[in-house]
Amino acid sequence: MRRVSGSPAAPELTAPPYGAAALVTLLVFVLYAVTLAPTVQLWDTPEYETAARVLGIPHPPGNPLFVLLAHVWGLIPLAADYGARINLFAALTSAAAAGVFFLVGERWLQPIVPATAPRRLAAFAGTMCGATAFTVWNQSVVNEKVYTVSLFSIALVLWLVVRWADLPAGSRRDHLLLAAVYVTLLSWANHQMGLLVVPPVLVYVALADRRVLLSPRFLACAAGAVVIALSVWVYLPIRAHVHPAMNQGEPDTWRAFWDVFNRAQFGKPPISDNPMYPRGPGNPGHTLGLYGQQLLNYGQYFAWQFGHDWSAAAQRFLVVLFLSLGLLGAARHWRAERRSALAMAALWVTLVPVLVFYLNFKTGYSQPFSLRLEHEVRERDYFFIASFAVWGLWVGIGCAALMEWVHDALAARIDEPARRWRLATPVLLLALVPLAGNRLTASRSHETLARDYAEDVLQSLDPYAILVTAGDNDTFPLWYAQEVRGVRRDVTVLCLSLANTDWFLRQMQRQQVAPFDSTAGPPILHRHAVPPPAGPPLAWTPRELDTLEDIYLVDHPATVRLSGVEVQLDPARLHPAGDGRGYLERSDVVVLELIKDQLGKRPIYFGYSAGNYPDRFFGLTGYLEGHGFVRKLQNQPITPSDSVRVVGQLGYLNIPRSTTLLFDVYHTGTVARPRPRGWVDRPSENILATYGLLYTGLWEAVRTKDPVLASQALVLADSIFKNTSLSFLPPGEVR
Repeated sequence: MRRVSGSPAAPELTAPPYGAAALVTLLVFVLYAVTLAPTVQLWDTPEYETAARVLGIPHPPGNPLFVLLAHVWGLIPLAADYGARINLFAALTSAAAAGVFFLVGERWLQPIVPATAPRRLAAFAGTMCGATAFTVWNQSVVNEKVYTVSLFSIALVLWLVVRWADLPAGSRRDHLLLAAVYVTLLSWANHQMGLLVVPPVLVYVALADRRVLLSPRFLACAAGAVVIALSVWVYLPIRAHVHPAMNQGEPDTWRAFWDVFNRAQFGKPPISDNPMYPRGPGNPGHTLGLYGQQLLNYGQYFAWQFGHDWSAAAQRFLVVLFLSLGLLGAARHWRAERRSALAMAALWVTLVPVLVFYLNFKTGYSQPFSLRLEHEVRERDYFFIASFAVWGLWVGIGCAALMEWVHDALAARIDEPARRWRLATPVLLLALVPLAGNRLTASRSHETLARDYAEDVLQSLDPYAILVTAGDNDTFPLWYAQEVRGVRRDVTVLCLSLANTDWFLRQMQRQQVAPFDSTAGPPILHRHAVPPPAGPPLAWTPRELDTLEDIYLVDHPATVRLSGVEVQLDPARLHPAGDGRGYLERSDVVVLELIKDQLGKRPIYFGYSAGNYPDRFFGLTGYLEGHGFVRKLQNQPITPSDSVRVVGQLGYLNIPRSTTLLFDVYHTGTVARPRPRGWVDRPSENILATYGLLYTGLWEAVRTKDPVLASQALVLADSIFKNTSLSFLPPGEVR
């Protein structure tokens, strides 16, 4: 035992309660497991889970540590569904972070609450507040990102340094500091978020014993630890050379590796720019006004953390309450032990104002924004997951400060200090409010939409089809369905946002077409054997691929005939280039090449998720026939008939085919089931809305000829729209 520096009356320290920390980890893990997503979800979840399954390379920076850890974890048959296994990995790493934060909180509470049981309850309360904050909980029940691993590394490094500082010099304690260095650099191979723990560590070490930073022996050992930790990055070029099913960025050369490592693919603007304006002389720069707006966006996310299930008024009250509790905890922490309080303050400053400035986000998705300027395509609260978890530490100390007040107030009536502490513990229930206030929206139990949507889309396609998609949510789930679940691997998916990159086109060219298994498809595809196509979907040679330009200017209207299809190129409808001109991107040229070379050899489809892309850019409306979730490109103009009609926003709809898909193939139970708080993630509700539009369109198409079928479609459409923020009003209906 030794006395804690930084406090004039610091008590002797007790041994770390590792058993209690293990119990906290177990309790939090059980909570996450009960509310766990049962399979893959939207956004980056299917990308990362597919990468883990095939030992691939996800989007830059490649996250080699995560891929390796998740792949090994996924080999353990903890669940029948592979997505559920990897979701359990997120739950475990986040729960382990909670257990380590409990150790940190319990240690920092020792100068404040001398009674063991009340102190550990206060540490548990703070830990639970952080673990059940909306974003932490919601990200811990699904492996949407790699941030739960980073959260664990931050907690572990913080604890290693806290424990190092508490041990006496000369007790071989520096191995803990070396471990902290190693874990920090190792976590970089998971995500850069793990490096955010460096400033508080430096503060802690400088205040505890700065001489270690000048020790040649320690620095030499630390350098060795850094080299060993960074060696994980060699996974990227090694794996890229064997061309796994997912090989984003294809980092098989030094230049390609460096581009992946630095995330060059995303073209992130410098922090000195305003991200909502193009780069160049007209960019107003990163002004105080912009930074203030970005901080307000963080404030909005902070306000979600404590009662996301409840009304806006309740959330405003709770944010004041928990902000006050955290600030009270910070003040009490400062009075108890300034060294750790300064380190905690450094961590908070790094996780919030510094990170907000560095990320330099556009206006948040749910913030008011000008239609002339870009804004974020989705909520970005997950970038701040560590700040919400760490705030729980100060909330726990704030609750302990309230316990102190109650304890002191009872002194005149109760002599026994231990009893006074026990009577004061009910104030800790305040920290459990997020557990009650987020239980509906943070949970992802029973949600299977992403998995079922991917299978519905793929089973809508004829054998050996080429499907053009737009972005993450209509592409990544298809990759997961094909590579993890083995569904319709005969289909080639062309993602428009990725088709502008060299590596994606090279992968399409190398792609081997898997045989179509008619026995695994829906009954509408149980037909005679279809021979596989010859050659890759892109007929270009590698040399021709290398000569592709980024853009192709179009300065006058033109009509191009490709495989019987008249493509209309109008500068006014293309990407604007100024002076009345438009331009085609590389991805647009790839689509035209596919039409020229493959139409008539392989079916070509466009997903409804791609919006009006083929209509606006190429004038193909008259050639596109709706088959449920997709539109098939025909090689001659479509003639309306009893089977194919123009239906509202859907355009030409093949009624028999779509009816079979919507009622015999698609997962209607998944999409139409009631959700307690509706669809929580508003930016992705367009998938549910498209289901609703399809059933509404079918109702419109058959309401006079088949009233029973129309009624069934209308009931399903109404059930679907009830889960969205959109109002449901069938065409021609007045309310």
